[in-house]
Order: sequence, then C-alpha cells, then structure tokens
Amino acid sequence: MYAIVDIQGQQFRVEKDQEIFVHRLDANEGDQLDFEKVMLLDNDGKINVGAPFVGGAKITAKVLSHDRGDKVLIFKKKRRKGYQTLNGHRQDFTKILIEKITS
Repeated sequence: MYAIVDIQGQQFRVEKDQEIFVHRLDANEGDQLDFEKVMLLDNDGKINVGAPFVGGAKITAKVLSHDRGDKVLIFKKKRRKGYQTLNGHRQDFTKILIEKITS
C-alpha cells in the first residue's frame, strides 16, 4: 500500500514505516502529524485517484528530528570586471516517519 501526498507544496510517494525528509515543519520532535492532502491511494492494486484529493484518506506521521542539508555554494563571476561573489545556503529539513495510511 502506498499513497501520494502533498506536504507543504511538494508531492511525496509514501509507504508505511518509511522515513522521508520534508521542508522544515512547525512541530516538535515526537509530535504526531496528520496529512489529509492525499492525491492517490493504492491499496494492493486498487487505485483511488482524488479530484484533487481522496476523501477520507489520511497519512499519520511522527516527527523524528530537525536537520540541515548539505551546504550549497553559489559562486558568481563576471570576467574582466573584478566581480566575484560567493554565497552559501543550507536548507532546513524535518525527518518524519510514516506510521499509518488510512483510506
């Protein structure tokens, strides 16, 4: 059984007991979260597609930790002008565990 769910504007294919990284959620570690924007639900070959969401479907997840991604370096240069700039960015992520898929 798997589902396609919308979490903060991004779509994820999730299964039970799967750990995924999503953009930082406003929740504490150990909190239970419910995601109700389920777009597709597959129950042993029986596919239920929502328009746009499947009614009554819900994903229950648990927040495991808040992490940061790898540093991404952005380097800009204009040749022969003496212009160089270097910026860095680290994205904040939340690691969640999918506990239950309810149809």
